[in-house]
Amino acid sequence: MTEPIKAVIFDWAWTLVDLGDENDRNPFSRIFDYLREKGVQLPDFEEFYGLYRKIFYETIGDSQKDFREACFEPVLNYLLFYFSINIEGKTTVKEILTRYYKEIYANRKVYPDALPTLRALKADGMRMGIISNTTNPPFMKDYERVQSGLDAYFEFSIYSSDFPYRKPHPSIFTLASRALNLDAKHVLYVGDNPGNDIAGAQTIGMRAAWINRLKETLPEGIVPDFEVRLLTDLLEIDCLQP
Repeated sequence: MTEPIKAVIFDWAWTLVDLGDENDRNPFSRIFDYLREKGVQLPDFEEFYGLYRKIFYETIGDSQKDFREACFEPVLNYLLFYFSINIEGKTTVKEILTRYYKEIYANRKVYPDALPTLRALKADGMRMGIISNTTNPPFMKDYERVQSGLDAYFEFSIYSSDFPYRKPHPSIFTLASRALNLDAKHVLYVGDNPGNDIAGAQTIGMRAAWINRLKETLPEGIVPDFEVRLLTDLLEIDCLQP
């Protein structure tokens, strides 16, 4: 007998939400404009932006190897210190982060199949949560979740920027299982990344559904329990029950 699925955990980016063009140059340019308006003395933009790209993307590369998340906020703090940018009494790091990420999030769109799926699962009493790899500060991810209109569907959100490890490390999936107080075998994880989402969830005994919107080929050795083209296809899985 197939064990019933009592909860569904979703990835965020490229699963529920289309990130669009993640151009970080324009948001930084807007931040520079904001700081100038506040009377903050600033370095050359290209020098600042070049160092940011070097440091931040090196830490992202490292995170692919040791699964320790690369976080944007410490890099921002480093740059403020490195360039002796004094914001005291004029603004705060939190305000800079808020303005920066509102620019980043502005072009993101919830996939059209996301809301119908979440509504149907919620109507059936299915418990739901989020595990998301992200370099963003958790308070801004909470903002994005609320602004997207998806907040009401989830019991919790687990962001890698708030914990020691990112997917596919088993510890972040274990957190979700504990938050639900369910054995992992009763949890379905849904994501777009075969390595991070499918293999990661299966490591602790969760079942995993691969959302394959682009009809891609799976890497050798990774076998999802389910493969769907649209999130609404999840509603056809027989073992989903509250």
